[in-house]
Amino acid sequence: MRWSVLALLSLPLCLAATKKSPLDELTALAAAGNGDIKITSERVYDLLTTPNRNWSASIHFTALDKKRRCAPCKEFDPAWKAVAQAWSTVPAPQRNNHFFATLDFDDVQAVFQKLGLASAPIAHVHTAMEGPRASARKEPIKYDMSHGFDASPLAEQLSVHTPIPIPYRAPIDWARWGTFGSAALLFVITIQFIAPVLRNKWTWAVVTILTSLVMTAGYMFTRIRSAPYTAGGSWIAPGYQNQYGQETQVVAAIYGLLAASFLMLTLVVPTQMSPARQRIQVYLWTTVIILIFSILVSLFKVKNRGYPFKILF
Repeated sequence: MRWSVLALLSLPLCLAATKKSPLDELTALAAAGNGDIKITSERVYDLLTTPNRNWSASIHFTALDKKRRCAPCKEFDPAWKAVAQAWSTVPAPQRNNHFFATLDFDDVQAVFQKLGLASAPIAHVHTAMEGPRASARKEPIKYDMSHGFDASPLAEQLSVHTPIPIPYRAPIDWARWGTFGSAALLFVITIQFIAPVLRNKWTWAVVTILTSLVMTAGYMFTRIRSAPYTAGGSWIAPGYQNQYGQETQVVAAIYGLLAASFLMLTLVVPTQMSPARQRIQVYLWTTVIILIFSILVSLFKVKNRGYPFKILF
């Protein structure tokens, strides 16, 4: 009889000894959720945000059910889980002083209503109220979603409120590296085919000549001044200090035709063995030069009103 009475008297002490403390309960829930506590009741939320807490907590409010059609929620959720999982790898003394948790609207609507939340996703940070990390701030700190839905800025911003920085490392982007490798391989293969063209002196001669023509025609002048391509239906800008983009192209083409005509007349025509063919080419290229110069002068007259001279037009 004596032992039965003693057993009954010691029962409350045994129950008190076996009951978990709030910190132990939260630690177990975090371990079960791979670093992210799934809030399935209002009690768990109240436990995380109890006024006499000596831990801090980051809480993610979301609505992942398909019927909610919350695309931002689905985009932000993987980043939150990745950061929470990274936090689960830190040593226990620091890990158990900050908790990550997720609360879905369809699981605990009462908390959304109590906090007056009308949108998702939202992240709150509750600082510690007691202990060495205690803060005088009672209201939660809201995470600024303008930082984006990526895990890197999320970990960087939340690390301000954790005992130690969150050891998050972005995963290797295999798709990006695969694309880079494929592009490099394609470049190497292409080089093998175009190498003879790149080693040819005439290739670089043509590139040099075209570049000289474009620059001489005023390309850099229009780029520096951010000149429009055309304006008011006209492609010729009046005055010496103005020029349009299309005007640069036309002038470069005229300079190129004139240069090519002179080259044909001085280099190609003398090599003709037939006197008749040589005579015809002399007339031809001389006529081309006169016509192109006439066009150039006429454009100069349009651009600079009052110029009195002309060749043909």
